[in-house]
Amino acid sequence: MRLSELKENEFNHFYATYLNMVKDEELLEALIKSKNWFVEYTEGRTTEQLGHKYGPDKWTIAEVLLHIIDTERIFQYRAFRFSRKDNTPLPGFDHNDYVEQCDSETRTKKDIVDEFLSVRMATIQLFKSMDTKTLTQIGTASDMPWSVAALGFVISGHLKHHARILEERYV
Repeated sequence: MRLSELKENEFNHFYATYLNMVKDEELLEALIKSKNWFVEYTEGRTTEQLGHKYGPDKWTIAEVLLHIIDTERIFQYRAFRFSRKDNTPLPGFDHNDYVEQCDSETRTKKDIVDEFLSVRMATIQLFKSMDTKTLTQIGTASDMPWSVAALGFVISGHLKHHARILEERYV
C-alpha cells in the first residue's frame, strides 16, 4: 500500500506532520529506508555526542533515539491489535514520562542500535504479513481513528521527523 492510498478517515490530521515526512512510497519501502537512516546516524555518533542536548529542558540525542524506539513499539502494538480486529479503544501515552524512564545514560550505542533493529524488524515482519484489507482496518487510539496502514506510515514519518530535528539542531 502507498501513502497516497490512505483515506481521510484513516488518521487524525494532528499526525499529518509525520505523514508529510513520508514520500508517496510503499509502506514496507518507507520502513526499510528509515531503518537504514537510524542505524547510520546512531553508529556515526560518539558516546559524548549521544549525551548532547542543544538546550536546557531538551532531550539528549540518546533520549531522542530511545523515544523513536518507544513510540514505534506503541504504534506497532496498536497496528497489531487493529489488524486482529480488536476494537478496544487504546489509551494515549505521555512520551515525556517514557523518556524519563529510558535510562539513556546507561545505554551504549550498540544497545540502542540492537534494540532499534529488533523492534524495526518486528515492525517490518508485522506489516509484511498484511494484505490490503487488513491494512485498511480501523481502530481507536488516543481517542482518534487509525487505520493499520496509517500507523505504519506514522512510524516511518515519526522517525523522519526526529531525524530532521537531530540533523538541524544537534549539530
